Amino acid sequence: MNTTPQPDPKDRPARLTVGVVGAGRVGPALAASLQLAGHRPVAVSGVSDASRRRAAALLPDVPLVAPAEVLQRAELVLLTVPDDALPGLVTGLAETGSVRPGQLLVHTSGRYGAKVLDPALRAGALPLALHPAMTFTGTPVDVQRLAGCSFGVTAPEELRLAAEALVIEMGGEPEWIAEERRPLYHAALALGANHLVTLVAQSMELLRTAGVTAPDRMLGPLLGAALDNALRSGDAALTGPVARGDAGTVAAHIEELRAHAPQAVAGYVAMACATADRALDHGLLKAELAEDLLGVLAETPGPSEKPGPADTDGPDDTDGPEGDAR
Repeated sequence: MNTTPQPDPKDRPARLTVGVVGAGRVGPALAASLQLAGHRPVAVSGVSDASRRRAAALLPDVPLVAPAEVLQRAELVLLTVPDDALPGLVTGLAETGSVRPGQLLVHTSGRYGAKVLDPALRAGALPLALHPAMTFTGTPVDVQRLAGCSFGVTAPEELRLAAEALVIEMGGEPEWIAEERRPLYHAALALGANHLVTLVAQSMELLRTAGVTAPDRMLGPLLGAALDNALRSGDAALTGPVARGDAGTVAAHIEELRAHAPQAVAGYVAMACATADRALDHGLLKAELAEDLLGVLAETPGPSEKPGPADTDGPDDTDGPEGDAR
């Protein structure tokens, strides 16, 4: 093991001054990570009390100033604001003359590529889109989590090396995403990460209703193994009553959910349908078992429908405004 004392980051010559516009959960963590790589945070903007607390915790002694002043002080500026606010912010900074030629302007939106920074590009800025594929807490643990984290990188070809170098300095792994693929890339991450939180939270609530006193302890090993299997094997990792074609079990699940958590029925049915389709496509679900299973799922009312009396008008009832419930 190397026991040679390592220099304190504060003693290294700073290569770039760094500013943060939007002290949400992401910006201060990225700036703190860049500081560990030898860069020097010099300014941060934040409006809410929570933003100011995050900035104080992750970037102590860095002054809180207005966004325009952040750009005046910094050579590298992180624009870490919500997606919907980003285009207006960029346009406003460019129109007010806040953007300086040669300034590195980095946004962290997953949705947008580099083109959203075109107003700043016309003012002479160097545009980079660096999106960390990570969930953030707004605490110092986020800096540690950046080690090995993938970043979706989009930038003009001539800035590609600079963008990838910044990601590597933050401990991340650059993954090049084409401009036109950014929305699809972001949708994939939201589907996997954001919806996972909803599914886990719903599962914990149902377990509590079923009398489980420590649902987190019960789910931890199960979900950890399921995630590991899915990442290793994809659809081959599918298990459970849908993949087996146990229509009776699925029907019992839906009945219990209707009684105890009706708000969870639509999500259960939607995911069961998607799981059944994938299991069929990959030969895990036998066709002869799929018919009864899909019949159970098709009979379940959608989120805006309520069960009604039996319809005697024949098969044409699915052609009306409501469409196919499944």
